[in-house]
Amino acid sequence: MKIRRWMVPLSTGILLCACAAGTLRATTLMQMTLAQMAHAAQEIVRARCVANAARWDSGELWTLTTFDVEETWRGVANGQITVRLLGGRTAQFTSTVSGVPRFRPGEEVVLFLQSTPRGDYSVVSWQQGTFRILGDKGTGEERVTQDTASLGTYDPSTRRFVTAGIRGLPIGEFRSQVETALVNARRREQ
Repeated sequence: MKIRRWMVPLSTGILLCACAAGTLRATTLMQMTLAQMAHAAQEIVRARCVANAARWDSGELWTLTTFDVEETWRGVANGQITVRLLGGRTAQFTSTVSGVPRFRPGEEVVLFLQSTPRGDYSVVSWQQGTFRILGDKGTGEERVTQDTASLGTYDPSTRRFVTAGIRGLPIGEFRSQVETALVNARRREQ
């Protein structure tokens, strides 16, 4: 069998494309209900952001955010916790990952958390598990808004990306919904 000159580069190119296709990654968040997130979370906390620090680890840039836990709604987290999320900013480099929340020192949030093998935490479904707490300056009432209220997530029932999420819900009502979701999750586990 005679091998033509053009067959070797073509075969090599096809092989390289096939190998590269296996390593490409994209970010698609599937829409989760509050009940699904409550079930997936090991810890649910109300916390205040203290500080952020970006660090390289195994060739990737990570942001480690320190929070003071103000209330624990599920789990045993208290004192200070660290949340580790992919991406971040150093003096020379910025890595942005779609769907990953970022936090500012001083802001208050409710986070649905999963522990990592390193002993810190990650946020369940990233922006879906992040709820910002804002106070109404006129009434003093605190309200929560889910980060995905402005981010498209994939809804498998409609096979479309939708922008949905909790927006401007009074914190007491939100906590009540979370507690109901936790009770329902415990019933399903039994």
